[in-house]
Amino acid sequence: MAVAMPAEPILHSRPFTRADLEDMPDDGRRYEIIDGMLFVSAAPGRLHQRAAFALARLLHAACPSAFEVMIAPFAVGLADDTEMQPDVLVGRREDFTDKDLPAPPVLAVEVLSKWSRLYDTEIKRTRFQRAGTPSFWVVDPVARPEETRLTVWELADDGRYRLVAEVVGDEQFHAERPYPVTVVPADLVR
Repeated sequence: MAVAMPAEPILHSRPFTRADLEDMPDDGRRYEIIDGMLFVSAAPGRLHQRAAFALARLLHAACPSAFEVMIAPFAVGLADDTEMQPDVLVGRREDFTDKDLPAPPVLAVEVLSKWSRLYDTEIKRTRFQRAGTPSFWVVDPVARPEETRLTVWELADDGRYRLVAEVVGDEQFHAERPYPVTVVPADLVR
């Protein structure tokens, strides 16, 4: 089952696996599989990329040597039927292979696009929660920096995400997980 429309229909008679991704067209779209379902997304726009890149630079500058920051496209393989590519991720350096991160990241970040709101905030957040990813952030970039928003969830002792912060514009979020860093949403799109 394909959720977004690729350039040509992708017919499949069984749940998708990570191995099936090798047969996907090289058409500039992002192909992800969650619990055997294929999700296809268009290439992100300029504002999305600006925010993702700025956040990755910020996280990289504060990153302790035990962790590594990556940007999409980079595979997070959570199961044979699940491979996602968060826009920005932080993982334990020891967990990475040259090809992917075959373990939950310590931080997964999604930058919203026009089409991706439900997918990023519900489907991907729920799957990262189930995998045990300690922190999940969503950046909502808008052309007016004072309206750009960062929403932060952290995994509680019961294994469920709890909303811990929502900051807008020039407000600051002082993260402790996965390591100390301060994020100002407006700075991600300026």
